[in-house]
Amino acid sequence: MSTPSPSSPPPVEGVEARLDALCWELVLMPSVITEEAALCDELELRARLLERVEVERVGNSIVCRGPRKGRPLVTLFGHIDTVPPNAGSGPARREGDRLYGLGASDMKGGIAVMWALMERLDLDALPYDLAWVYYDQEEGPYTNNGLGPVLERALWLRETALAFCLEPSDNAVQVGAVGTLHAELTFLGKAAHSARPWQGENAIHKAGAVLLELAGRPPVAVDCGGFCFREVMSVTMAQGGRARNVIPDRFVLNLNYRFAPGKSVEDAQRDVLALVGGRAEVDFTDLCPSGRVVTHNPLLQRFVALTGATVTAKQAWTDVARLGAVGIDAVNFGPGLTSQAHQRDEYVDLPLLHQGYAMFHRFLTGG
Repeated sequence: MSTPSPSSPPPVEGVEARLDALCWELVLMPSVITEEAALCDELELRARLLERVEVERVGNSIVCRGPRKGRPLVTLFGHIDTVPPNAGSGPARREGDRLYGLGASDMKGGIAVMWALMERLDLDALPYDLAWVYYDQEEGPYTNNGLGPVLERALWLRETALAFCLEPSDNAVQVGAVGTLHAELTFLGKAAHSARPWQGENAIHKAGAVLLELAGRPPVAVDCGGFCFREVMSVTMAQGGRARNVIPDRFVLNLNYRFAPGKSVEDAQRDVLALVGGRAEVDFTDLCPSGRVVTHNPLLQRFVALTGATVTAKQAWTDVARLGAVGIDAVNFGPGLTSQAHQRDEYVDLPLLHQGYAMFHRFLTGG
């Protein structure tokens, strides 16, 4: 992102051109997870030039806050990191109304919308107090996520009346979030020569019954506040065997369980232990809570009424869950395409950026 000097006037181009330019600049600045410092430096510098917002840096995350006037607080959250690049992706480029590049939909398009709102809104004249959080390491383990330290440092964020996570949602409101856990299932056997397998115990074969049960396990539909979430268990990785002619004595599966809002992490762990039934050692390696469905929130109801946004369930995990765990009502709403997240040759449709900005503008200015 190009940085204006302190004496530079604010951007004067039309909002659509500004959004396109912001998204392009963000895509051109790499910020693969754990390598966000340069982008955070740039965002912090630019934010401090906007004298009407307070800026606090927490690690490689920044928190921006508008004037405090005792109005209901609305906070926009966006992660600045991306997944590593996919092999075979082309260069960043614009083709018609599509902007291609790593993180274009997940979620630098959302960051562009957040930033344009921060630049352009008359923060004194709004019916809401506003804050913006740009944070790092969302694409990795729950415990490393930069939003955790932000919420511990900026305790005032818990006063938020409604939070938006600008994850890709095609400009639909996505409520709730499925919880997710990862568990390593370790099957133990006894090594032997593969010509005499009866002298050993094949750890891979011991996993067969569990794999068959998982293969035959249908998604479990759960109704939460009128929205359907699906609980699913899937093996996503497997590791075992040390030579082609050796009966393996150890086989490890990574099991990923997605569970519906309302189910605790502890209950989800018990579901996994019941499935395994003592047939393997179980080590839980990543535990993320589910996110609450908050359609009762009056500000969300106003947002939907003013914008006409579609409301659907979020069949994925997002930081809506982390915010809910500290008492903040939150939903997913962003201009990125859900179908493009983590894809090779990822792109964002620029008209969705323009639409998302307009929807936020209508809500935040009171319609």
